Amino acid sequence: MNLSFDELRELITTLSQTDIAELTLKSDAFELTVRKGETGTVTSISQVAVSPAVVQTPVATATPIAPAVPPASEPSPPPLEQKLEEIKSPMVGTFYCAPTPDEAPFTKVGARIEVGDTVCIIEAMKLMNELEAEVSGEVVEILVENAQPIEFGQVLMRVKPN
Repeated sequence: MNLSFDELRELITTLSQTDIAELTLKSDAFELTVRKGETGTVTSISQVAVSPAVVQTPVATATPIAPAVPPASEPSPPPLEQKLEEIKSPMVGTFYCAPTPDEAPFTKVGARIEVGDTVCIIEAMKLMNELEAEVSGEVVEILVENAQPIEFGQVLMRVKPN
């Protein structure tokens, strides 16, 4: 299935006039997901192209292989002390680390945050949306720059939970 730009525009226009909140189209060549926000406007469109080489590659059958057992002389890797929690973007927009350019950022690497603390602002369609932490702990990474465009589901920060 191939969609031209005009067909895609018509699809989005039609969806914006219905009660459908999300639509996903999949084919061998692409995957398209369209999501609407609360106001009925389309807030996210993502398309993942699959390279023709992957699509045209035949599936080969193989005999099962027994799982590899590491030699006794090799030490096993140390277990992770604690898994980091990710704070992801709930929408497409622009990331802002502070309420205004002149004010201090909501959080920074090494800072402790609590559930409900505002960690950033995401501007989407001229609306400023405060993103609140859903985990308490120490911010160990901030993966985006101030005023950077961000995607739905993009990891913004990593937190070492309490």
